[in-house]
Amino acid sequence: MKPIRMVDLQLQYQKIKKEINESITEVLESTAFIKGPQVSKFEQELGKYLGVKHVIACANGTDALMIAMMALDLKPGDEVITPTFTFIATVETIAFLGIKPVLADVDPDSFNIDCSKLKKLVSSKTKAIIPVHLFGQCANMSELLEFSKKHNLYIIEDTAQANGSDFIFNNGTRQKAGTIGHIGCTSFFPSKNLGCFGDGGAMFTNDDALNEKLRCIANHGMKTRYYHDILGVNSRLDTIQAAILNVKLKYLDSYNLSRQRAAQFYDSALKETDKIRTPFCSTFSSHIYHQYTIQITGDKRDDLKNHLEKSEIPCMIYYPVPLHLQKAFSYLGYKKGDFPVSELLAGQVLSLPMHTELDNEQLNYITMKVKKFFS
Repeated sequence: MKPIRMVDLQLQYQKIKKEINESITEVLESTAFIKGPQVSKFEQELGKYLGVKHVIACANGTDALMIAMMALDLKPGDEVITPTFTFIATVETIAFLGIKPVLADVDPDSFNIDCSKLKKLVSSKTKAIIPVHLFGQCANMSELLEFSKKHNLYIIEDTAQANGSDFIFNNGTRQKAGTIGHIGCTSFFPSKNLGCFGDGGAMFTNDDALNEKLRCIANHGMKTRYYHDILGVNSRLDTIQAAILNVKLKYLDSYNLSRQRAAQFYDSALKETDKIRTPFCSTFSSHIYHQYTIQITGDKRDDLKNHLEKSEIPCMIYYPVPLHLQKAFSYLGYKKGDFPVSELLAGQVLSLPMHTELDNEQLNYITMKVKKFFS
């Protein structure tokens, strides 16, 4: 059996090595390392894949979130609602701009923002909602769209973990994650479903004016070289990373399908195991399993983690401390007990290995070791 990795980028690379190396060599020989033609090609191809009018590449997913809020003219004193059970970047960027993060609990099934809690959180200062499409499936965008229209709020989708996931509307129509709100933001961190070989990110929008503003902010506030219309930042996707993403984008659907097949194996093997809850799949979203995250009841999560690691099976806790209990956000005044679902999940979730290269032998070994722990 091959060694089990949390994410096996090495084997994935070997399968597309020739294409990747040729794409990188093309950039090296052109020496167009910044804003080379591969960047605009990637923006166009990703836009076609997503069905969105504009894709604006940038340096990373964190920058994408920050630039999106800048483009919407969010200012210090404004408030933005976002979930407490997520990676820090979502809330970090809000706070960095002097905007107040207003945290929300999550749905106990999907782990995405609980729309039923939003009414109590909105105020006259609320300007936007940032739903996070966590672990590979969409938040309830139908409810979020209705709520945002009622309260005149922007929606910035954080789709870093759901590249390629579909949201399914009540009439059966589908739309890709990140293309439904005013701006979508994503990351191409290497471990993502669509990942480069370093840092990278992008923003999506169907709004022509927002497209121009996002591009301007990401380029030092310039539309014309050396003429700075507004304050901006330096956030670019370098050409080599774009060249890599141009290759990997062609395989994104097959990568997501491989993850779904691995998830089906896990589901089938673990569904009858006492004290394990396998991932919930919403009826309104496809799930592309950026993570395969189970819940362990009965205070056995950490013991199971140790058991698996001793068996050379990597596993991770995403996330051990909700953001409202992080020291960096103590100034917000939240306390333990404020968001019970997120706090419960933080003590129960465990993510098993999930990537495109998992084979049945590895999956059988992983699930056998999990079941043995509970036998």
